[in-house]
Amino acid sequence: MTPTDGAIIELRRASFGYADQPVVTGANLTVRPGEVVAVLGPNGSGKSTLVRGLLGLNDQLGGEVELFGQPRESFSDFARLGYVPQRHTLSASVRATVTEIVAVGRLSHHRWWRPVIRSAQDTAIIGRALELVGLTDRAHADVATLSGGQQRRVLIARALASDPDVLLMDEPTAGVDAANQQVLSAVLARLAAQGTTMVIVTHELAALADIVTRIVVVQSGRIAFDGSREEFAARTGEFTSSVDHHHEDEDRVTRPKLPGAPASGPLDPRGGVRR
Repeated sequence: MTPTDGAIIELRRASFGYADQPVVTGANLTVRPGEVVAVLGPNGSGKSTLVRGLLGLNDQLGGEVELFGQPRESFSDFARLGYVPQRHTLSASVRATVTEIVAVGRLSHHRWWRPVIRSAQDTAIIGRALELVGLTDRAHADVATLSGGQQRRVLIARALASDPDVLLMDEPTAGVDAANQQVLSAVLARLAAQGTTMVIVTHELAALADIVTRIVVVQSGRIAFDGSREEFAARTGEFTSSVDHHHEDEDRVTRPKLPGAPASGPLDPRGGVRR
């Protein structure tokens, strides 16, 4: 397919699902640098499948996908994609400090066959990620002692530590109280102000309304709307009942189909993604 100039993500009639079971079909979507795209939709509509499909965590069943101008099947630089999965807490079975969790984001920049020695650059990037999410003062705290909202910020910092070109987030503000939602929204606003490209699956648009530049609505596995906040506001009556439900992930756990694609690991809750 012919890439759109400067596109980070480009889909043309892309379909994603599990084995031969499509969940998302015929998706056309282009994400350019600096955009903050909110992906809305009712439970089970396919919005999480869409984002996970970009990462190779679900099967691509049709159409074409390009990442940074490269066909997805030949793309290998997954450090450029920062992924924040839907997680309410980190695994209670892992004892680690905040810094140790965030440092996992640097592993993609090290050769797997060599001992991991944290460089001065690693330390600086980890420190910057913690500063961006407002957790510098908790850098040496055990993650088990943090609140759910703070743990969500740790996961965002872990993604930022890979120094990505785009952040893909699944419900970053879900499952936390109003105060923590405000803190998380402020974190995302700081990232947007720096020009960070973001694709955010959410059902809480109000918490992100000031930073979102585009809105995509997924209904019954298809993109039903793709436009600006103003265009969405003019048509909001068509979608309110579809985007105002609490999020439950429609995805089932699948192994990454592409080498190097991000997946759940020992720092994530047992059982993988919630159904």
